[in-house]
Amino acid sequence: MLRKILALAGIGLAVAATPVKAADDLNFGIIATEASANLKKTWEPFLADMGKKVGVKVTGFYASDYAGVIEAMRFNKVQIAWHGNKSAMEAVDRANGEVFVQSVDKDGNPGYWSHVIVHKDSPFQKLEDVLKCDKSLDYGTGDPNSTSGFLVPTTFIFSAMNIDPKACFKTVRAANHEANALAVANKLVHAAANNNENLNRLKKTAPDKAANIRVIWTSPLIPSDPIVWHKGLPDATKEKLLAFFLSYATSDPAEKAILAELGWAPFKKSDNNQLLPIRQMEVNKSILKIKGDTKLSEADKTSQVAELQKKFDEIGQQLAALKK
Repeated sequence: MLRKILALAGIGLAVAATPVKAADDLNFGIIATEASANLKKTWEPFLADMGKKVGVKVTGFYASDYAGVIEAMRFNKVQIAWHGNKSAMEAVDRANGEVFVQSVDKDGNPGYWSHVIVHKDSPFQKLEDVLKCDKSLDYGTGDPNSTSGFLVPTTFIFSAMNIDPKACFKTVRAANHEANALAVANKLVHAAANNNENLNRLKKTAPDKAANIRVIWTSPLIPSDPIVWHKGLPDATKEKLLAFFLSYATSDPAEKAILAELGWAPFKKSDNNQLLPIRQMEVNKSILKIKGDTKLSEADKTSQVAELQKKFDEIGQQLAALKK
C-alpha cells in the first residue's frame, strides 16, 4: 500500500529517457484549463513565433484533460508542453519530462494563487460556510492533475481539515477552470476551485460572467507554471528551444503583446527543483490520508507515516539548501 502511495505522491523512481527522433516539427502540449477554441486563440501566435525562431513547424496539441498531455509526452506524441506544477510533476515522473523554463506573471507576481469561488449573491462569505458537510451543496473541483484546481485545495482544505469532499457535498463535479467559473457564475454549483490567473482571463473572455463571481478562499503562493520538454529531445533542439524562450518578448513589442495575452512576462530559466514544494504537498496529503484511514492499525499508521515523514523532511532539506 505504501509503495502505491509513494508513487501517487510523485516520488517513485524516474523513468528512463526514451530518445526522440530529430524531426522537422514539434508537438506542443497545452493543458485543458478552458475550452480548446479559446486556448488556440491565445497560443497559436506564440507557437507560430516559436516555429519561426526554432526553425521547425510547431503544432499545438490540445487534449481534453491534463492526463492527455502527460500521456502524449510519455509516448513521444508531444515533445514540449505547458503544464501546471502538479501535471509537470507527473510528466517528469512518468513521461520523461524535464522542466527547463518557468512562466512569469505579467503583473510581476512571484506565482499564482488557488481560490474557492462562489456566486456574488451567495450567502456564503467565508470558506467555513461551504464546509458544513451536510451534503446539501454542489462543489466544482479541478482536474485531478491540476495544481490549483485539485492538489492545493485538497492539501490546504480537505486533507488539512480531514474532510472527504464526496462525503461532504451533495455532488462533486470535476472540470477545467473555465467550466468551474462558469458553473459558479450560472449558479450550477454552490462553490468551486479556480485560480487568480483564470479569473483574470475570464474578465476578458466573459466579463459578464466574471462579474458574478466572488472569492472566499485564497491559498498560499503557488510557483508559476513550468514549461517541460521531453528529455530525449536532441541537444541541438533543446538549445534552440531554451534560447527562444529566454529571449522571447524581452524587447519586441509584438512578442510582448502575444505573451501578455497568455498572462505572462518573459520567461526565466528553471529546472525540476521548482516542483519540490508540490512534492511536499503530495507527501503531506498522503500522510493525512493514512492518519485518517480507519482500516489501518495504529502500528501500520505509525510505520507508514514515519516513512512518509522522512521523505517530507528530505524534500524540506532540499528546499532549504536551494535557498542558501
